[in-house]
Parts: sequence; C-alpha cells; structure tokens
Amino acid sequence: MTDHFTLLNEPRRPWLDPEALREKFLTLSSAVHPDRVHNLGDAERAAAHERYTQLNSAYNCLREPKDRLRHLLELERGALPKDVQRIPAELMDLSLEIGQLCRQADALVLEKSKVTSPLLKVQFFSRAQEQIEKLQALGEKLEPHSEKLFHELKRLDREWTSADPGARSAMLPPLEELYRLFSYFARWNSQVRERMAQLSF
Repeated sequence: MTDHFTLLNEPRRPWLDPEALREKFLTLSSAVHPDRVHNLGDAERAAAHERYTQLNSAYNCLREPKDRLRHLLELERGALPKDVQRIPAELMDLSLEIGQLCRQADALVLEKSKVTSPLLKVQFFSRAQEQIEKLQALGEKLEPHSEKLFHELKRLDREWTSADPGARSAMLPPLEELYRLFSYFARWNSQVRERMAQLSF
C-alpha cells in the first residue's frame, strides 16, 4: 500500500495545512514535471512520469480532508474504513431537505430539456432562478456544519500529534466518524453545486 504521507515527506496526521502541502507538492514535482523531462531518454522520461504521477496522486489524496482521513485510517488499520450508510440522527432533517430540493431541481432540469418554445424558455428561466436561489441558501446552510467539522479535525489533530504513537489507536474511532461526516457533506455540497450548474445552462 502506497503511503502518500511518506511520498510528500509529511507526517502521518489528520490535519495538513493546504497551502504548505501545495507548496511541498510543487517543489517535489517540479523536477519530474513532463515539461521539464521531455528531452530525456525514454527510460528516464518514463521514470519521471511515474514519479510525477505518484506525487500527483498523493497530493490529490492528502489535500482533501475526507480522502486524507480515509488514507490515514487505511494506513493505521491496514484496511479501508467501512462505509456506513446510516446518517446520524442530528443530520436527518438536513439530509431530507437536501434530497427534497435536489428532486425538485431534477424535475425542473427534466422539464427544461423538453422546452422548445422561446416563450416557455423565458418562463422557465425565472423558475430556474428561484430554484437556484433555494439551492444557494441550502449551500449556505451547509457552511457552518462544514466549519464545525474543520474545527473538530484540527482539535483531533492536536490530540494526535501530542499523543504517544501507541496511544493513537484509541483515536481511530472518532477519526473514522469524522471521515464519514466529511463524506456526507462532500456529497451533499457536490449534489447542490451540480443542480445549480444544470439549472444555469
């Protein structure tokens, strides 16, 4: 199993500063970037391409909290965290609201695809704008929840870095729960943005 933390010379931990991680990736990958190795021989170019691909995969994994937590848990446990489909009770109302608004948006997108008359297209535009505004408001409603997750991630990271390595296994269950919460919010944000984009065109 590839350790993306090691590839980017980062300590194995729950939180990484996004800008520092980006700078490290750019520094490490600059020497093997395809634009810099095109004059090398086939073997050297292939090796550089492989290294660049590995660094790029590592960066893409570690820059997103959900993916970083998943990878950390996999490295620490030797297996991927189990996907649990049960939404926590405190998020059930929010989940239902997202589902309802997304279904309404999907119905509107389907209706939009059948509109051919210029007059109906104009009428549709105002309805689409109303739905987009509802989706934007929902996106704003998700923001405080996401911020709360980041605060919790940083708190757990402080505990992780100050704990003895042998004691870190006790921190894996709360990290796994946080991974699931990041997964829910990433999916919900993606669903909202996707519907807004579909209604905008």
